[in-house]
Amino acid sequence: MELEGSGQAAGRRFALVVSSFNREITEGLLRGARAALADAGVNGAHITTVQVPGAFEIPLAARQLARSGRYDAVICLGCLIKGETMHFEYIASAVSNGIMAASADTDVPVTFGVLTTLTEEQAVARSVDGPDNKGREAALSAVEMVTLIEAIGDEGQE
Repeated sequence: MELEGSGQAAGRRFALVVSSFNREITEGLLRGARAALADAGVNGAHITTVQVPGAFEIPLAARQLARSGRYDAVICLGCLIKGETMHFEYIASAVSNGIMAASADTDVPVTFGVLTTLTEEQAVARSVDGPDNKGREAALSAVEMVTLIEAIGDEGQE
């Protein structure tokens, strides 16, 4: 037997946690995520967007949303661009570990759409509209994980 998720999530509820820092990039990620959810049949009224100040704040908001029981998945969107100090490495590590922990601790899919790039040009390339948009990819992963978790639960019912 093989279980997998689907690309359709009509009737499911999603939360989007979006960093305000590097807004010009994160708005592109947000557009991509919303477009992917629409393509998956998700009603716009079933999508909640939460703005946080920066990437470091994403995991806490994601955990609270996942714990609320109101959402089938949480999609995290942000942008970190490497500078001249170690700050980038510390924040990138904390954010990725925090997002992973939020999912593991709540059993709710929490997906990673946080860019960690070396340059602003790389961030722009990953946030423009189209199939390479990383916000879109994070939303598609959330849809697939929601439906996979349901398939796993259904398997146990048989």
